[in-house]
Amino acid sequence: MRAMFKPMDLGTLTLANRFVFPPIKTACGTPEGKVTDRQITFYGQIAHNGPAIVILEPVAVTTDGREHPKQLCVHLDNSVAELEKITRVIHREDRLACLHLNHGGAAANPKASGTLPLAPSAVTCPTTGQSAEALIEAQIETIIDGYNRAARRAEAAGFDLIEIQAGHGYLVSQFLNAKINRRTDSYGTNRLSFAERVFAAVKEGAPRMPLILRISGSEMSPEFGISPDDLAPVLKLAESSGFIAVHVGMGASCFSPPWYFQHSSLPEKPQNDALAWVRSQTDLPIIAAGRMGRPDRVKALRESGQVDLIALGRPLIADPQMIEKWARGNFQDVAACGYCLQGCLHRVRNGEPIGCNLNPEIGNPPLGQTDKPLNVLVAGGGPAGISAAFYLARRGHTVTLAEKEDHLGGQFNLAWQAPGKKTMQDGLDNLKYKVRIHAENVLTGQAVDPGMVKKLSPDLLVWATGAVQNIPAIDGLENQDWMTSLEYFAGRKTVNGPRVLVIGAGRTGLEIAEKLGMAGFEVVATKRTDPIGSMMEMITRKLMLMRLEKLPNVNLMPHTTVKHFSAEGVDVVQDDKAMVLKPFQTIILASGMHPASGPDDEIRRAVPTVETIGDAAEVMDIYAAVHAGYATALKY
Repeated sequence: MRAMFKPMDLGTLTLANRFVFPPIKTACGTPEGKVTDRQITFYGQIAHNGPAIVILEPVAVTTDGREHPKQLCVHLDNSVAELEKITRVIHREDRLACLHLNHGGAAANPKASGTLPLAPSAVTCPTTGQSAEALIEAQIETIIDGYNRAARRAEAAGFDLIEIQAGHGYLVSQFLNAKINRRTDSYGTNRLSFAERVFAAVKEGAPRMPLILRISGSEMSPEFGISPDDLAPVLKLAESSGFIAVHVGMGASCFSPPWYFQHSSLPEKPQNDALAWVRSQTDLPIIAAGRMGRPDRVKALRESGQVDLIALGRPLIADPQMIEKWARGNFQDVAACGYCLQGCLHRVRNGEPIGCNLNPEIGNPPLGQTDKPLNVLVAGGGPAGISAAFYLARRGHTVTLAEKEDHLGGQFNLAWQAPGKKTMQDGLDNLKYKVRIHAENVLTGQAVDPGMVKKLSPDLLVWATGAVQNIPAIDGLENQDWMTSLEYFAGRKTVNGPRVLVIGAGRTGLEIAEKLGMAGFEVVATKRTDPIGSMMEMITRKLMLMRLEKLPNVNLMPHTTVKHFSAEGVDVVQDDKAMVLKPFQTIILASGMHPASGPDDEIRRAVPTVETIGDAAEVMDIYAAVHAGYATALKY
């Protein structure tokens, strides 16, 4: 790993280290293409003692190639002045700024572009459901001219290098791909010709600018993804065109989003195999992207000789100081990304600025010191309480955190136990580590009661005691062997089988159903409404439902209300049709949560100020809980 932190020559450039920040959509801009203070702060945080190269979020070279209404722009008359705001902050940190050029093609978003998507041939993008029209030659010329203009603007805005997107199922890849490009003109008979013209246009627009090629090592779609035979020629073209590196991701935006976004539950082997294949095809230095936020993986890939540089995207959003901490060997202090996509992709898709479950500070001004230090008591050691205690302590307050259980973490302790979520445990461990370092006192096995309040005499009480399980009123439930979802994940009760009924097929219920199904139980999961798992992040939900489909012993029943338990069976109503299910040996309630009770009157009278936050105020998710703690600290 030591070599990763040393300078490196790449073409004519000297890099401060062997790390790169890849292009990640932030949704921090404006629909008019203006750069916001949040964007400037974001890139400043990433660049500070960070990766040698900071690649900005993707820009579309023409309007019809845009993917997001708040996407950074290069095609507008004022784009140079706006982009300069970002290059200046990156250069101020002695890092190199790279502009990532793209055209979405079939993956373009009509809500962002105002037009129908365009592609080499007519094709439908399953991710968006939009059908793309075949490009005519005049439109191709406009797009190629867009690449040329974008390169000129990149140079004028002070960028040090340019990355050209030729993978992930976007337009250049679509032209290369025989499964998508069914043209009969020269762009179809020689599928490399569009890439050749794009590369030439960029080189003509910025002749002194070093170039990086971005590809997918595998688009992970047998039906639509580009084949190795179609991908190999563009690697040779990049070599002969003088590119200085190839940046290798995975997946395609339209046909394999889980691989494109590198979801936590996916295996690593396909990516390792893809990197090995790319290495066999080119002598260019390779930048590896996707779930690289663990030092052991970086070390293994480097020692294998498959990669030369490492791209850290979401891991640096979770902890912009990660590279510094790795260099010092301070691994315990790293807020390790869990690759859950909840605070980043999920928010950006919904039009909100990029965020992170673990890092409320990303994109925000530095956390200042208070001028009125308080004695603070935080009740509850779940994610909201830990966050509040940590950030209040960092602000300069004297903080005591008290948790009634014998361990910190609350429901975060349960989240990582679900299939495919093991990587989330590292983030929880870091939260617990940081609060113990910064808070004055961390008490476990001690609930906040009037006696503790009287003893500590806090100026501020932060009530973050979380949520409790909602117990539905179902006739006969009291005669069943039942447990709550919290009791199940905590292992407090034994699941008897062979048949288990899970009431509530939201995120938690589905996780329980999958875990039990994998263990061999016969599981039925009901939900009064549909769709199943409706509040989940889209890719997480899709992958989970795909896995559940492969478990014949798991049956999901939407639009189903459990009415009555008896010795003969369970009365349910599905879509207004009554039926009786065979008896179950265990009932697990995943039927929602509601806030735990607040502080009693005696406690409230003893404290000048009380703040109720997290699930204790409104049941939401880990992201909301951690950010609620941060927001509370900003108030004091």
